Amino acid sequence: MLLSLLLLIPFSGALGLLLWPTTQSSERIRIGAIVILAVQCVASFALLLPFDPTDAALQLVEQARWVHSIGLDYALAVDGLSLPLVLMNAVLCLVAAVASRSIDNRPRIYFALLLVISGAVNGAFLSQNLLLFFLFYELELIPLWLLIAVWGGANRSYAATKFLIVTAVSGMLILGAFLGLAFVTGTMDFSLRPILSGELGLKAQFLLMGALLIGFGIKIPLFPFHTWLPDAHTEASTPVSVLLAGVLLKLGTYGLLRFCLGLFPEAWQLAAPWLAAWAAISVLYGSLAAIAQTDMKRMVAYSSVGHMGYVLLAAAAATPLGLMGALFQMISHGLISGVLFLLVGVVYARTGTRDLNVLRGLLNPERGLPLTGSLMIIGVMASAGIPGMAGFISEFLIFRGSLQPFPVATLLSMVGSGLTAVYFLLLVNRAFFGRLAIAPGEVANPRILDPVALREQVPAIALSLGVLALGLAPELLSNLSEAATTGLSQLSGGLS
Repeated sequence: MLLSLLLLIPFSGALGLLLWPTTQSSERIRIGAIVILAVQCVASFALLLPFDPTDAALQLVEQARWVHSIGLDYALAVDGLSLPLVLMNAVLCLVAAVASRSIDNRPRIYFALLLVISGAVNGAFLSQNLLLFFLFYELELIPLWLLIAVWGGANRSYAATKFLIVTAVSGMLILGAFLGLAFVTGTMDFSLRPILSGELGLKAQFLLMGALLIGFGIKIPLFPFHTWLPDAHTEASTPVSVLLAGVLLKLGTYGLLRFCLGLFPEAWQLAAPWLAAWAAISVLYGSLAAIAQTDMKRMVAYSSVGHMGYVLLAAAAATPLGLMGALFQMISHGLISGVLFLLVGVVYARTGTRDLNVLRGLLNPERGLPLTGSLMIIGVMASAGIPGMAGFISEFLIFRGSLQPFPVATLLSMVGSGLTAVYFLLLVNRAFFGRLAIAPGEVANPRILDPVALREQVPAIALSLGVLALGLAPELLSNLSEAATTGLSQLSGGLS
């Protein structure tokens, strides 16, 4: 029943907000959404009490027949792979609601959509039925499209439509692979289980796994399926960008591990060298594209393309250390990208621009944004893999776990990691150091910016503390997930 609460709380909360009297102010509606998401956060962390981290098997299983005739059953469970992602979803959805301070246009619908997305992501991470996973995977699509199309920037219609079309193709490929699995095996059993070599020939495994790879590769996104992401981030509001990068991209990486690697371990092992090469290309492309950006938000968006490539590299190696690093990367990237997008949003709100050719001196304590600049430095250091922060732990585990099986791809990815320091150093140097200027003509007479209230910085401060906590005490996550990632590695032959 505890897992079902993680669906019931956000979905019933969304319905409650929609039925809330229209006379309520936007601030009251926001507070109501924050309370609902705080309750969900408490319920999510309550899973830690009955959860046994030493057990690699599925736990807290909940099952019930639903539309059994087509193989769609209600089946939820949690393990060391999904639990950290459920916790991160709870935290980042709460942060997104807290950061949504300026929503005066249809606030009931806005916060109801946030709650629907939160519940759908929980359902996807907890589902143990392929069709049930697909339903939740698709359920977040329309709410996110609306959040971009209604509350986005000037070119929101283009960005939202592009996001909708491209990610709809992702869902079609995933559903096609799941239905193809039923057709090839001759069964309507869509329960989540590894496919034994005797059940499917290699040709069928490669065909079905390829469809899933492209489907999840679009969602992650990996090069060359990434083109929707920078546009979506650029036009999305700050809280929506936090959800998009921190939570929704992780549906793709989670699917990569749970379904591509988990369902087709034999085919995955044979395709691993090609997947490692794909990962290195994606890492380098994302890093080089980020260097070329002058818009702060697009730079952070392209950095996600590179950092998600590390997950594919670790998954290709499928060693215990590599898979633990992949999970660390998912969690650390969620927290770090949340910090960066929140701070970029603060800069844009105070200056009216994100152009690195215009911004200067924002770290200046008298005329700029000193706390914002300090937090930004923490965020970029974490993203660049500086020791003592979560980004270092994830990259070290991935590179250490992938170096032996794929030395060339790993070394190329290390180059991408070095490039991360380059483009974020450019961002910090251009925007936060030097003389304060909001426009080229104002260099000689810089404008004093409005101060940023501490309450506006609380979400970024909280996520920064999480980044530091995981960097200094990585056992908080490793102890929770080691059994599950080791079991997944053994399934794929990663130990051999």
